[in-house]
Amino acid sequence: MGRQSTQYPTEVREHAIRLIFDHRGDCASQWEAISSIAAKIGCTAETLRRWVRQAERDSGAIRPDDGGWRADQGPGTGEPRAPAGQ
Repeated sequence: MGRQSTQYPTEVREHAIRLIFDHRGDCASQWEAISSIAAKIGCTAETLRRWVRQAERDSGAIRPDDGGWRADQGPGTGEPRAPAGQ
């Protein structure tokens, strides 16, 4: 049996991503925020995480070539890595 794909309206995606960015400091980690908001909007945490990562790449907050996170903070902290050479 194959996976069933659910299409979410653009407005739902944008609202969920905005919630993640607006409430960065409210949770212990970005993953905790993603999990909480995903449950509220009815998608999986992994789906929302992918939307957030794409939004970060689109905005230039992280670079797709290196993962975009400083080694001392790691993914999910909400702190993007500074571009190389700065």
